[in-house]
Amino acid sequence: MTTFRSDTEVVDRPIRIFGGASDDYNPIAACKPYAARLQAAGKDVVLTEYPNAPHSFDNPLGAQPAKVQPTFESVRNCRIQEEDEGLLINAETKQPFTYKDACIVHGPHTGYDPEAAQAAKESVNTFFKSVFKLN
Repeated sequence: MTTFRSDTEVVDRPIRIFGGASDDYNPIAACKPYAARLQAAGKDVVLTEYPNAPHSFDNPLGAQPAKVQPTFESVRNCRIQEEDEGLLINAETKQPFTYKDACIVHGPHTGYDPEAAQAAKESVNTFFKSVFKLN
């Protein structure tokens, strides 16, 4: 939900992003424009979306099904921008961002999705084997 001034100036290494379509804490939909900006900047980025996975889908201690976390705060409805000297502003109000802004939402879900977790582990293992030329 935050756009940093130089957020495409990343180390020239492969970037892999894994997320769930059911993530209402940090929605993967918000990652897509960033991944596109990185790709446009010539970076090796792959975004993988798991259709039923919630936030923290790879944590085996998480609730099944995902559980509402009433005290957790999400910036999912916020658009935050970095301004001069690192100041983060709410793009809608043009004021410094705070967790008291109207865009803050309480009660996102977190939970474990064993199928998505396994698929992500397999993807990471395959990726590492490829990069490090392992058998």
